[in-house]
Amino acid sequence: MAALGGDGLRLLSVSRPERQPESAALGGPGPGLCCWVSVFSCLSLACSYVGSLYVWKSELPRDHPAVIKRRFTSVLVVSSLSPLCVLLWRELTGIQPGTSLLTLMGFRLEGIFPAALLPLLLTMILFLGPLMQLSMDCPCDLADRLKVVLAPRSWSRCLTDMRWLRNQVIAPLTEELVFRACMLPMLAPCTGLGPAVFTCPLFFGVAHFHHIFEQLRFRQSSVGSIFLSAGHLIGPVLCHSFCNYMGFPAVCAALEHPQRRLLLAGYALGVGFFLLLLQPLTDPKLYGSLPLCVLLERAGDSEAPLCS
Repeated sequence: MAALGGDGLRLLSVSRPERQPESAALGGPGPGLCCWVSVFSCLSLACSYVGSLYVWKSELPRDHPAVIKRRFTSVLVVSSLSPLCVLLWRELTGIQPGTSLLTLMGFRLEGIFPAALLPLLLTMILFLGPLMQLSMDCPCDLADRLKVVLAPRSWSRCLTDMRWLRNQVIAPLTEELVFRACMLPMLAPCTGLGPAVFTCPLFFGVAHFHHIFEQLRFRQSSVGSIFLSAGHLIGPVLCHSFCNYMGFPAVCAALEHPQRRLLLAGYALGVGFFLLLLQPLTDPKLYGSLPLCVLLERAGDSEAPLCS
């Protein structure tokens, strides 16, 4: 006997009864059609998100405040409606998550503190080299920098800066909502939890290639440097905001830096410690129960590796 799970066909013992996916038990479409529905839903979300940026016709560059404000409006509308796509997917596939939609999308209090702190810490470790480089190139000392960070005037200036709001607040919130919170529950029953985690960034990366055409159009950068900076790893909102702030690591500048040996050591240590701490700091046990595991169990994949 065979049952279809997230990792493919697994042979089961003859003495063990066959467990059908909930979509089949409810008379819904077969697994193959469910996967097509999931992929099409994710593509629709990605196209809707990117398309919302271009409903406003303008000859101004993307960093102009007027363009940013208009795009805020359209992106927030699309992001607010994106959970409806998950509801439609649920009706089309017949898969019942067994938990509320918000919980499935990651809006829950259980494990919120380690979820906010540990991934951000891991990301900062990965950026150890660029952080050292930023510290060396900054003329002020640590005390002065802390005063600037904690000063209300600095925060007031940031909150009125359209580019800062876009890069540090709106983009991380809306992109994580669309490309992770909504897509992951739809892809996981089709591909399995592990492959789904790596598939979501593909939609995210492809959706960011529109920046290439904008930058080429306004001659803001060369083709080579544009392709190096198009897209990055998807993560929690704080990690996303941090990555947006840091940008792509300036490796070439580090190679020409007066203290390049120390900087390169920092780069190497950051990558090394990141790989060393990646598994322990992303252990699902640290973040409470996983609603996606309930979804996979009800979809017929009760033996997903990340859920065991």
